[in-house]
Amino acid sequence: MRFTKPAWVIHKDSAGKEDQNAKRQSIFSVHVHPDGSRIATGGLDSKIRIWSTKPILNAASEQLNKPPKSLCTLTMHTGPVLAVRWAHSGRWLASGSDDQIVMIWDLDPMAKGKVWGSDEVNVEGWKPLKRLPGHESDVTDVAWSPGDRYLASVGLDSQVMVWCGFTLERLRRLDQHQGFVKGVCWDPVGEFLATCSDDRTVKIWRTTDWSMEAEVKKPFEDSPGSTFFRRLSWSPDGAHITASNATNNKGFVFIAAVITRNTWTSEISLVGHENTVEVAAYNPHIFLRNPAAPVATVNICSVVALGADDRSVSVWQTKSARPLIVAREVFERQIMDLAWSWDGLTLYAASSDGTLAVFHFDPEELEGIAPHSVQEQYLQKFGFVPPPLPEGFSHAPTRPLDAAASRITPPPSPSRAGPAPQSSQTGFGGVNGINGGGEVINKLVAKRSNKKRIQPKFIGSVPSASSPALNQTAAIAGPSNASLASRAYDAHTSSHMQPSQLSHPMSRPPSHSISPITDNWPHAYDADVDMSAPMDMEVPIDSLSNGSNFKGKRKASIFDGAEDYRLKPRTLGGDRPRESVIVREIGSSVAPAARVGGDLHAMSFILPVPPLYNSLNVRVEGSDDVLEARNPEDDGPTEVMLVSGKQTQWLDYLPSRVLAMTATASFAAVAMQDGSVNVYSSTGRRLMPTLSLGSPCWAMDSSKHSLMVATCSGQIYSWNTKTQSSYFPPVSLLTLFSSSPNCTIRSATVRPNGAPIVQCSTGVAHSYVASLSSWIKLSERWWAEGSDAWQGRQRSSSNAAARGIVAFIESALPTSGEESGADTQRPTWWSAAMTLGHLETKLHAALVLDSPQEYKQVLLVYAKKIADEGFRAKAEELIKDLFGPVYWRPIREDTWSPTLLGMSKRELLKDVLSIFIRSKTLTKLAMDWQDTLKKASTGEY
Repeated sequence: MRFTKPAWVIHKDSAGKEDQNAKRQSIFSVHVHPDGSRIATGGLDSKIRIWSTKPILNAASEQLNKPPKSLCTLTMHTGPVLAVRWAHSGRWLASGSDDQIVMIWDLDPMAKGKVWGSDEVNVEGWKPLKRLPGHESDVTDVAWSPGDRYLASVGLDSQVMVWCGFTLERLRRLDQHQGFVKGVCWDPVGEFLATCSDDRTVKIWRTTDWSMEAEVKKPFEDSPGSTFFRRLSWSPDGAHITASNATNNKGFVFIAAVITRNTWTSEISLVGHENTVEVAAYNPHIFLRNPAAPVATVNICSVVALGADDRSVSVWQTKSARPLIVAREVFERQIMDLAWSWDGLTLYAASSDGTLAVFHFDPEELEGIAPHSVQEQYLQKFGFVPPPLPEGFSHAPTRPLDAAASRITPPPSPSRAGPAPQSSQTGFGGVNGINGGGEVINKLVAKRSNKKRIQPKFIGSVPSASSPALNQTAAIAGPSNASLASRAYDAHTSSHMQPSQLSHPMSRPPSHSISPITDNWPHAYDADVDMSAPMDMEVPIDSLSNGSNFKGKRKASIFDGAEDYRLKPRTLGGDRPRESVIVREIGSSVAPAARVGGDLHAMSFILPVPPLYNSLNVRVEGSDDVLEARNPEDDGPTEVMLVSGKQTQWLDYLPSRVLAMTATASFAAVAMQDGSVNVYSSTGRRLMPTLSLGSPCWAMDSSKHSLMVATCSGQIYSWNTKTQSSYFPPVSLLTLFSSSPNCTIRSATVRPNGAPIVQCSTGVAHSYVASLSSWIKLSERWWAEGSDAWQGRQRSSSNAAARGIVAFIESALPTSGEESGADTQRPTWWSAAMTLGHLETKLHAALVLDSPQEYKQVLLVYAKKIADEGFRAKAEELIKDLFGPVYWRPIREDTWSPTLLGMSKRELLKDVLSIFIRSKTLTKLAMDWQDTLKKASTGEY
């Protein structure tokens, strides 16, 4: 076995400009393309990155950078990408994200080039084919069914969504889970779907009617609820499910539970990891116990890999009670995902520390590996007949493969069509009930008769990853040497419409195949592309071929896009191309003096006025659009505009020069020199009236729907632009300046809930809490003097942003060199008191900043510290605070709230008690409260 950790596989912090200084962001998911030539990773940076595998597995290729290591970066998600999965056909990539969206990506040969806003270059291009909205919270996992018949997605909204793998329409919503759903997998037979949830169950669903087949509870009754994922996997022989996050011995032994098909019981456990198992992944191949014996149930076994929070990876073969290998402490943090290559010889592991580990096995090390044909033959014994495909859809190639096209390469976009058979057409658009591998898309086309009618529109094809090159262009009707501009048809000059060939892929709806065009095609305003160019349906990836170019380039067209018959809608300023300017500082940025009581007084500012530039720009969060402002050097008007690519989407003229700007996916805001603020929608409408703040803006920040402005006069404002209201009245920063004579404000930012974060030079971070009418300390450098939980000094080697906002704040606090307490004599209880005080401060900070995951993590660390010290009074008070009134019922009105940051307090208490019960001094207390909690949950009180 060969082990490697390619350092160049990295999701970088957006602040990191140079590779050597870039901060690693967590990698949450990894998956291998069916042809093994590339992997996809999803990370905390909200991006999907596609990497070539040859430089990973071949040292010479890595040194020569042939093929290039990084193939593509996909940037359409607006939140961390938690799951990436290639379709079995290799043509599509599915991704799930914190932004509640499932995205389907398709190869676009025309989309290569430099990534906007960075030095990266996309060797191959992937475009978003379709967004699949529907989840109401983070999408934690996605999975394609055998043959790509279905796509399943699960999330923190406790929902399981089932989508059609062909039309990409939602088929079913399964909502019987009572907790976050964090894992999903398909039965290789196609008969069942399995999901794993924080409600401590694995549910099995029938694909025939989507009803629940079984619910497995036993191995999960005492499982911790603090894991990031509960990824499970189904064995390739269909006999078992291996589920993560299971326990034995009342939660004291961490295991992976093996669930048997049909009986749905878990009598087998994989034991050995010292912390929670996060992910299980089966090798896609069946293994034979005795390779010389025939294929039979008794002669079949499987190989499964486990990744756990103890930073270790283990690989098991089901015929042995011991693991094949155990790789300990492979990472610095927990393992998030595992993926096997299709040949079954390479295992990829991703970690939240932002690194990727690769285990490459020799065939001799995995004894008895059988080809995939053996699996296909073996699965036929189950006798399951899958439901019929949607009419007119197919993932299969339309004609046999030839030798040259048999190798699997990534698919082209739906930009070419094969020969269109001329046959009688059914009502749906197929040929005698068979669509010829095609799909009809209904388009609304304007006719000369001023009537509107629904007309089938020829789209093109998306062949499978293994489909052959279609070079028979002679079979496609239409002249070969006429330009597009001269091919507009008139109803009086043509009695037969030839199929038009689009040069661009359609964004929606997705089409897997082509539809026959019959002689009764009505006349319409449309155009054809010159079909004389050679057409190669197999689009080789540039990184895997030397000097090969995309052959099917389109000719120049008077139409640009699929919907070429429509007039492009106008936008304010849309006819003006974007102009580049050299940015430089201009004039004075001090606002004009104000007349008060008839006398002229200069404004007194406690914060410096930002410098004034002739041009400002800021990237819109989650997109490549740019908000720009142009300040005149004379008395001309100031321009503010939203630019997409090189086209202006909207613009506005302002009476005062712009000092600061910010933009999110839902709004944009500009702060002007005269102290006023404009807030715009994504289309340029004013969402709110112009705000007059009385002094220029010193700092402006935004997050989702929240906007914060700190003025030079020391006032801080925070608004919710969606509800057009303020989170609290304007608050003065003078309170913070009074804490130290040399205090200065280093930065001011805002959270999505409107809470401001103000960093001071004194090493203290503050926020304002409206319910307390007071500034509070989120964290301070003081805790570094003695807290065991202080991690600010470790920020260079760990990713603070991945741990949470409070950890990020602590990592950004200015340091004062060596800790002053290093050689100082301290009191006996110094460390315990400082650690508890620090953790309690972090709990309050996570609550104020609306960071539930971080609150839970800190709570468990806090509980462990209390348990280690044996502080019974503190433990009992914490338990009572989380349990609430003994006789509390949801129907009763009470001041006590059963939830905290969307989490059940009593569910949090279960995890706290599981820590207390291991303490020598708190065991009895924890056991008593566990009984009380159990009675309360069963309604005995």
